[in-house]
Amino acid sequence: MPANAPSLLAPWSPFFVTVGSSSAALIGLMFVVITLVTGVERARRSQDGLATFSTPTVLHFCGALLVSAILSAPWGALVYPGAVIAVAGLYGVIYVVRVMLRTRRLTVYVPDLEDWAWYSGLPLLAYGAIFAGGAALAVVPAAALFALAGGVLLLIFIGIRNAWDIVTFLAVGGPNGPPE
Repeated sequence: MPANAPSLLAPWSPFFVTVGSSSAALIGLMFVVITLVTGVERARRSQDGLATFSTPTVLHFCGALLVSAILSAPWGALVYPGAVIAVAGLYGVIYVVRVMLRTRRLTVYVPDLEDWAWYSGLPLLAYGAIFAGGAALAVVPAAALFALAGGVLLLIFIGIRNAWDIVTFLAVGGPNGPPE
């Protein structure tokens, strides 16, 4: 029988507090990026890029923040945070699939293999790990916590890389030349 939740989660507390704090700060920085994207998107009369690239990046930071906050709370049993995290991970998987379908319909920009990997494939992997980690938290907590840590850390790196990609895309003017 697994040990109680506080004794299992305590060693992970610094990790999830750090990841959660980083996620929150990066969400704030993404507001600046979204402001830039929104201006360019309006100028081009297209919301494709915002819905396909920027909004999911913010959601990835929010997902990392949510999992970190849940695992930083003082739970008495692991079944409850596990269930909430599993639902969040499942939502993330469904959301990424929706983004993938939206990406296939883009008309202003055609994503390359690197875009598919960073905006679809890796997020799908991260949310899958979060779903699996949440589902397994009460049964095999040690392995589940590593899966959850890997999932949230992957979301942070995906978000950082994708935010940089968005900013550099705008800096060179995207597919239609420099922004006006």
